[in-house]
Amino acid sequence: MSLDETLINDLQVLGKENADIFRELDSKTIFLSGATGLIGSTLIQAIITNTHSAKVIAFVRNTDKAKKLFQDIDPNEKRISYVTGDIRNGIDVDEPIDYIIHAASETSSKSFVEAPISVIEIAIGGTRNMLELAHQKKVKGFVYLSSMEVYGTPHDDEKILESHGTDLDTMSVRTSYPESKRLCESLCASYASELKVPAKVVHLTQTFGPGVQYNDGRIFAELSRCAIEGRDIVLHTKGETKRNYLYTLDAASAILTVLTKGNFAEAYNAANEETYCSIYEMAQLVAQMVAPEITQNKIQVKIEEGDISSFGYAKTLHMNLDTTKLKQLGWQARTGLYQMFAKTIQSMHP
Repeated sequence: MSLDETLINDLQVLGKENADIFRELDSKTIFLSGATGLIGSTLIQAIITNTHSAKVIAFVRNTDKAKKLFQDIDPNEKRISYVTGDIRNGIDVDEPIDYIIHAASETSSKSFVEAPISVIEIAIGGTRNMLELAHQKKVKGFVYLSSMEVYGTPHDDEKILESHGTDLDTMSVRTSYPESKRLCESLCASYASELKVPAKVVHLTQTFGPGVQYNDGRIFAELSRCAIEGRDIVLHTKGETKRNYLYTLDAASAILTVLTKGNFAEAYNAANEETYCSIYEMAQLVAQMVAPEITQNKIQVKIEEGDISSFGYAKTLHMNLDTTKLKQLGWQARTGLYQMFAKTIQSMHP
């Protein structure tokens, strides 16, 4: 992945603000699944940039793709090595491992309704194998990246604490994703209790920033494409769902904070609370402020409701995450929604 000046600066700021964390990770070996994904690749950039001798073992499905992605970060292939395989199968690593970050997950909403069995198998089988590896290697820390979707579909703007319950319908096919996430969290707690694996969980809100692929199907990517191409934004719903968002570098610092400082068998919400808004409000922000100032395009927001069952969208919800618990570990979000789009668009712009 080629690093532009904005991202390089963000990585350096991240290093300065989290110097104690990177000192802890220096000279350590970190095993990371989902390495070529948006969050996984950002974590690798952060670790390699801000340590002198930390090593990353990336678990990937395609080694050639991974090497190409990280060629600018580790051109001599001295600090990133690769283990290739299917996470649903056993994971064999000969060398010692100090920390594990389990970031591999299906993220396509369409897959939640079109391939739910695979979604469940990847989540549960993969997490079990990663926890077994953590137990075998006696790691110092293990983080599982879960989702805000474990809370179901809250209907008002109340703050969502980690103790919040859920209203998930187990007979809904789309629930394959959040319910498998919930079971994986239970696996983490079980391994922590029975086998003393230092497992922790992060509930990530929707996260984006540099590294988003141009053809990404999620709403933030579509809004960014519309700004770049000068197309009006067309919403297939009224855009009433409200949630928080998080910049990729802020997500990386949250994950590494929990990895090194979080309590075993506990979950932590990760979001920028100040970004809480509806999808419609976010679309208006892009159309009225981001597009004209960043790409000089004047676009509008249009609503064209129709049958959205095949899109795999979640029901309308209000997901207002409370991040007090994570902040108590010394973490805070730095990047607002406008900046998130500006930096994402800059990295996506052809």
